[in-house]
Amino acid sequence: MSTPVVTDNVELQRFEAHLDGKLAGFAEYQLTDALVVFTHTEVDPSFEGNGVGSALARFALDQIRDDGVRKALPVCPFIKGWIQRHPEYLPVTYGA
Repeated sequence: MSTPVVTDNVELQRFEAHLDGKLAGFAEYQLTDALVVFTHTEVDPSFEGNGVGSALARFALDQIRDDGVRKALPVCPFIKGWIQRHPEYLPVTYGA
């Protein structure tokens, strides 16, 4: 299997990961003036174990950091747990 390709689907307000041309997972968000609120992350069971969730989290948080406009507010348990395991992303997180 190849590496997940992650994009920001602004219209659906979610980051999407594709593997071999198929939607493998997504991380939904809501925008405020100051925050990107992560509400739900889902990986298709047939793609679990291929780094899809990690690719989604890393891409999304890198984009937030690089844009420098908003902070991440992880309501979603997956994104919240991922940040806890990768404390280098705490500066991108609201309240950190």
